Amino acid sequence: MATSLKSISINAPVEKVFAFVENPANIPDLWPSLLEAKNIVMMENGGYQYDWIFKMAGMKVEGSTKTVEYVKNEKIVDQTLKGVDSKFTWTFKPEQEGTHVTLGVEYTIPMPVLGRLAESVFVRQNEKEGEILLQNLKERMES
Repeated sequence: MATSLKSISINAPVEKVFAFVENPANIPDLWPSLLEAKNIVMMENGGYQYDWIFKMAGMKVEGSTKTVEYVKNEKIVDQTLKGVDSKFTWTFKPEQEGTHVTLGVEYTIPMPVLGRLAESVFVRQNEKEGEILLQNLKERMES
């Protein structure tokens, strides 16, 4: 299983940043490879269950995700139900004038046939996507 851990400081209150990130409908605006989040249903735990379409290695992959842990203004953990096996952990911590956001991702690379070289390219691409996602969030929240 591959992992990625990225964080960023955002000059906006935790409540604003958390409220934006918790809604799956907002994430395609931040994440270039997430084409769509649909069939979004709020769950009793405060999180969401939803379907998505993701572009990976030039192919569209469909899947479903649900929130397995939700602490308002502090933490969201989303686990895939189908599609690419992954878990996203978002944490939000107040700091000075804003919010420190950390995104941890654990995922299984779905292309074992392609070998180690392709796997390393795929991991580097995902690392870059995480950076872009957080930078886009920062720009959105600070504008």
